[in-house]
Amino acid sequence: MIQPRVLPRAWSPQTPDEMAAGKRPLAPPPEALIKPLARMLRPLVRLLIRSGVTFPAIAEVLRGVFVDVALRDLLSDPKAQTDSRISLLTGIHRKDVRRLRQSEAGIDETPAAVAIGSQVIARWVGAPAYLDPMGAARVLPRTAPEPAASFEALVRSVTTDVRPRAVLDNLIDQGVVVLEADDTVRLNTAAFIPRQGREEQLFYFSRNLHDHIAAAVANILSPGDAPFLDRSVHYDQLPLGAAAALEKIARDAAMATLIDINRTALALADEADAAAKDPAGNKARRRVNLGIYLYSEDDLAEG
Repeated sequence: MIQPRVLPRAWSPQTPDEMAAGKRPLAPPPEALIKPLARMLRPLVRLLIRSGVTFPAIAEVLRGVFVDVALRDLLSDPKAQTDSRISLLTGIHRKDVRRLRQSEAGIDETPAAVAIGSQVIARWVGAPAYLDPMGAARVLPRTAPEPAASFEALVRSVTTDVRPRAVLDNLIDQGVVVLEADDTVRLNTAAFIPRQGREEQLFYFSRNLHDHIAAAVANILSPGDAPFLDRSVHYDQLPLGAAAALEKIARDAAMATLIDINRTALALADEADAAAKDPAGNKARRRVNLGIYLYSEDDLAEG
């Protein structure tokens, strides 16, 4: 069996701030991470193999991520950002470090279609002007004289840089909205759910998993109370009927929570935008992502 190569505990990477303060990283020993890491990666490896992504391709991606994290997250002092120091932190050969640094590419950009589409849907299911008396997203006329609510007015409340018709066509193509024969626009779902395998779905796939892992890692490394919410309710050995009932209850409760949080966030964001017009307002900005997941699978019977 091939044993994974890890750095010995006697030499653990430290940030410049940790070195200056004489602190050791608050991290578990390397050998303690290997087994949970292997379990965490299994579903991702399954996706990679089924999509035709081979190990050499992922190894190259990992090299790039290791170099990027060492450079941007651990070595904030430009004087410490040498190829040798990065090689020492990551175990990647200096020749590869140099090559990867010369071919840096952004990996955090949000596709334009995602940014605009998600904002349109969020406002549609969250802003009172676009909700019916029951609190559901209204069927909107495609166009209407101002100040009446319409799909075009909804898009213009988010952006004036893209034509409403282009946004509509994109959402229709994704299957998120339907343009009815009477020229009204109906939202297909209670949330922005892109079609399988599309750029939009893969963006949320990477962002949401990134944020969940980032929260869990921050909690592990925190010297005090866990800074982020990361909790779950889990049961095993449930009868199939009980599992199905629990899944339905969980789905309904999760969607209700997300819709409620979206409406609250939208109201707070509008208030913040209004305050930002005041020269004395706080210009600092912060990103918040609340995610809820549900998973079930067959459970092997005990004994």
